[in-house]
Amino acid sequence: MKLDFGSTAAARAALFLVVVSLLSACSSGPDKPKPAELAPNPALLAVRLAWTARIGAVDFPLDVKVNASTVTLAGSDGVLAAFDAASGAERWRTSIGEKIAAGVGSDGRYSAVVTRANDLVVLDGGREAWRQKLAAPSYTAPLVAGGRVFLLAADRSVTAFDSGSGRRLWNQQRPGESLVLRQAGVLLAVGDMLVTGMGGRLVGLNPANGSIRWEAAIATSRGTNDIERLVDLVGRSSRDGGVVCARAFQATVGCVDTARGALLWSKPAMGSVGVHGDSKYVFGSESDGKVVAWRRGDGERAWVAEQLRYRSLSAPLAVGRSVVLGDDSGLLHWLSREDGSTLTRVATDGSALVSGPVLADGMLVVVTRSGGVFGYRAE
Repeated sequence: MKLDFGSTAAARAALFLVVVSLLSACSSGPDKPKPAELAPNPALLAVRLAWTARIGAVDFPLDVKVNASTVTLAGSDGVLAAFDAASGAERWRTSIGEKIAAGVGSDGRYSAVVTRANDLVVLDGGREAWRQKLAAPSYTAPLVAGGRVFLLAADRSVTAFDSGSGRRLWNQQRPGESLVLRQAGVLLAVGDMLVTGMGGRLVGLNPANGSIRWEAAIATSRGTNDIERLVDLVGRSSRDGGVVCARAFQATVGCVDTARGALLWSKPAMGSVGVHGDSKYVFGSESDGKVVAWRRGDGERAWVAEQLRYRSLSAPLAVGRSVVLGDDSGLLHWLSREDGSTLTRVATDGSALVSGPVLADGMLVVVTRSGGVFGYRAE
């Protein structure tokens, strides 16, 4: 299929900006509730700051990519860098010369980002290998896997490129949604399948040719106008074996068995950032700051933690006996995975986390809006 983005795409982009403005006004207006006062730090878990680095300010939906002991990330000004997770030592750093809109994708050799000028740029070992002009913007980090670069565009079309040459291999485009969000969607590999979000549906694609194997609706569109009918899956997602769980923006959280393409459960949830989990639970932060644990098996709530209300939380990371989240003041909160109680908290640089924390070679790594990169180790 060929990409065709004409005036309709431009109109959708303009409408989308209105949606973003409305959502921003709702979250930061004068009537925004006051963040919950924090109780004294119980310090039940020993956490040590192992290293720090800088990447430059980040104002796009950064996906921090982990490959073995290497962490690859980028700043808004076009700088990409790879760090050793254990020591924070810089393995390479380069600039692509343009501001970045989405990234980073990496398989350990090839790294990929999308620029604000709608260029897909791929690096080989830290050096630019090729770039391709895109017909539409993208806000989701490219997926680099199996010798290919997969791109999820803002209209939720999916395109595959050869990672070595940049040759376009295939494109899958469905009828577009009226509006989509200017934030990262869902795009991941599960076995021999490419799994992505299209509207409120999780979709399984054949990575060889882009053909659709199955679709499962996590949320359905409702309402009387385009804004009310907005439904979109947001990253990050939670995978355990062949089960992938994801959030539909301000609507639901649900899990899909990707082997059968079957929806296992979907529960109402009012959040705007992605989820994470383990074999027992799926964790998510709601827009009002509640942290929720859903049982992975049936979607019933295991617990709800309210001590971080209205603190604008990041997506969570499940690690060991903890769930780790950041807030908009740069604090990192370790909660118990069993009941949501606070274990400890640490401060970064006073600016919000760009995305949820990641785990690399036993190190918890976070990136802040002001460009701070921090590596923590739980003792």
